[in-house]
Amino acid sequence: MKELFFTDLVRDDLGRVEDLLREHYPGQHEAIGVAVDHLVGGGGKRLRPALVLLSAYLCGAEMAQAAFAAAAVEMLHTATLIHDDLIDGALVRRGMETLNVQWSPSVTVLTGDYVFAYAAYLAARANSVQLMRRFSETLMVICNGEIQQMFNGRHDPPDRQEYEQRIYAKTASLLAMSAESGPILGGAEESTTMALRTYGEQLGMAFQIVDDVLDYSATDAGWGKQVGKDFLEGKATLPLIIAFHCASAKDKLLIKKFFKKPERTGEDYTRLMKIIKRANALETAGQRAVENVETAKKHLKAFPDSPAKKALLDLADYVVSRTV
Repeated sequence: MKELFFTDLVRDDLGRVEDLLREHYPGQHEAIGVAVDHLVGGGGKRLRPALVLLSAYLCGAEMAQAAFAAAAVEMLHTATLIHDDLIDGALVRRGMETLNVQWSPSVTVLTGDYVFAYAAYLAARANSVQLMRRFSETLMVICNGEIQQMFNGRHDPPDRQEYEQRIYAKTASLLAMSAESGPILGGAEESTTMALRTYGEQLGMAFQIVDDVLDYSATDAGWGKQVGKDFLEGKATLPLIIAFHCASAKDKLLIKKFFKKPERTGEDYTRLMKIIKRANALETAGQRAVENVETAKKHLKAFPDSPAKKALLDLADYVVSRTV
């Protein structure tokens, strides 16, 4: 796992989190242990646990408790990826084979369920009823968002409000919970908890928008995904939505045609990229991510200067500057 500069303050704590992620529960089947080790060692950025730990430093929380919360959010994130890959039929993530390449859907689902349960077990070890409630609520938001997307299938790209609701459920809700874990564990006032929750929410929105932009623009092999994957899978993200609503009537019909097809091709992607470039959609989407990050940073203004605050500001800047 590559270390990022804003994790310097919590390097030792992240080491403890890594140990917790690799613990095997007594009696755990060997196959589950191999799968979890494979997943948590797959090169993730550890943004979520870093966010938990930094917010804990900022609010004077007990770091031993915070380590359990940090491991819990990363394990919860890992569980969602297992189910996402199965639903999407994905064969590769971060350059490695997904579980559903080698296992049946039944075994993959049960493994994902086990990892969800283990995430809850880790969260419970932080000994905070309020944190457990937020953990449960966040999991419900994530699952409800996935189900809504499945049942609300449509041929036209969604509007921006629908898109924002979707990425809040998919990404921002868990970063919001990560950021508010510190003040919850530190017994901070509600205003402090809400400020950090909003910081995490806005950071998460920006993170997902940047991910969606990179899906159309990344060239670095470190991206670890097929460029254009979202479009080829029939997922409309912000660059496409912006392009659609700015497009000529002819181009709108073409985009609708793409989404009516059972499968999209590389040629379809090439034609779509011309429409996206004409609309400056990648730049517009990127600017929206910057706006989210600036909103996130404003919610840190009330906190006194400290190494933890600086790291959270640096993390926000990183989100909109990354290329992978």
